[in-house]
Amino acid sequence: MSTFEKVVVIDGKGHLLGRLSSIVAKQILTGQKIVIVRAEEINVSGSFFRNKIKYHNYLRKRMIVNPARGPFHFRAPSRIFYKTLRGMIPHKTSRGAAALERLKIFEGIPPEYARQKRKVVPAALRVLRLKPGRRYTTISRLSCEVGWKYEDVVKKLEAKRKEHSNSYYLAKKRIVNLKTKAIKNKEGDKELKKINEKLAAYGY
Repeated sequence: MSTFEKVVVIDGKGHLLGRLSSIVAKQILTGQKIVIVRAEEINVSGSFFRNKIKYHNYLRKRMIVNPARGPFHFRAPSRIFYKTLRGMIPHKTSRGAAALERLKIFEGIPPEYARQKRKVVPAALRVLRLKPGRRYTTISRLSCEVGWKYEDVVKKLEAKRKEHSNSYYLAKKRIVNLKTKAIKNKEGDKELKKINEKLAAYGY
């Protein structure tokens, strides 16, 4: 992400929570718009039991005078990622607030981002940053333990999306194969050569 793009869509699957948060925080502060999809598949280093104890300890933190005023403990994976990232930027300043507006986080992959190219961040991938054999857990499992109720819904919608994208890919592949066959059959055609020469003159 060295150069600016209109919107960068990052697939959260297999990334480490803290490392991905720090990289994304830096990017949105510099003005880049970022969308995180499949936030429920983000990993956290350490065993599930250890992370569960840590999260329950976090849930006990409250305001004694008036708990309704905060702190607010989010359960959804997207909000857990958001809260982690928010702590890495000056969110109470106008610059930090503007940076957070450039960020969108989703569980699963919404239809508007289903056909867009999704990227990964090598510096935050678990397989590259965590030693083989080390324990880790996914945010979705942790969220379910503390009150998130939409894991089954997300799984169902993801299964539908994968089925639809697979059929779209096969149809696209078939069209590409037909085009290549048609070009091969017409390679010796004089009319096609003339058309190609004209197109080349216009820069196509």
